[in-house]
Amino acid sequence: MISMQNVQVNYPTFELNCTLEVKTGMITGLIGENGAGKTTIFKALLGIIPIKSGEILIDNVPVNKLTNKKREKIGTVLSDAFFNGLFTIKDIHQLLKKSYSTYDSTYFLSQCQNFRLPDNQAIKEFSTGMLAKLKILTALSHQSDLLILDEPTNGLDVSARHEIIVILQEYMEQHPECSILISSHISSDLEKICDDIYYIKQGKILLHEDTDVLLNTYGIVKVDLDIFETISQDYIVYQKKMFYGYDLLTNQRLFYQENYPQLVIEKPGLDQILLMIMEGEQR
Repeated sequence: MISMQNVQVNYPTFELNCTLEVKTGMITGLIGENGAGKTTIFKALLGIIPIKSGEILIDNVPVNKLTNKKREKIGTVLSDAFFNGLFTIKDIHQLLKKSYSTYDSTYFLSQCQNFRLPDNQAIKEFSTGMLAKLKILTALSHQSDLLILDEPTNGLDVSARHEIIVILQEYMEQHPECSILISSHISSDLEKICDDIYYIKQGKILLHEDTDVLLNTYGIVKVDLDIFETISQDYIVYQKKMFYGYDLLTNQRLFYQENYPQLVIEKPGLDQILLMIMEGEQR
């Protein structure tokens, strides 16, 4: 569905150099700290900013050659762009109706009602959670085949984030050929719904892995200085110096459990894995 190959974007104080793929029917997560380059990737994908080099394809078509019909099938949520704050849901309904030939007014209005979003109130008066739900619904309401969602759960409490995730899961169940690229700096959100995850830091992809692989085969091996020199380093991908020795991130936890049963080996969550990559040294 999406293919970005060696895409380079240059700003005076920042450079993006990215290769990334989103397959049909999959939810791909993009995670990284604020300023890592997530929004730059989204804007490049949508043709909002120019790229210096590389190639971006959506459905095997260069982004700058997408027809209006193709663009209608892309639903977007951008963190820094939405409708005028004076608009009401009724206003947005009319705009969507005029803008998209595939707009499903029944879905949009019924979902707004389900989430108790007031249709006559200016959206600038909405809470953060209400506005986030409305953004998602506008992206889904024109039967999108591709969703590009930049930090859709940013600033929300746990309950509101859960509701957004449920909306996306239900949409994927109803549209199994749809693909989603979603970014967040809250790894637990992505852990729940993503098939695979990219980790980006300072404009570069440092990790790409299936979520199941990350959660089921990665491990953190804890060793003191003496043992560090004696164990196999073949499957160590990052190391972090600790007061007692080292924490070692491995992509083959079972190997170390079987061959070094005396060692402390943790099964980490996504947060722990990413923290090791952020703070550790690559092997």
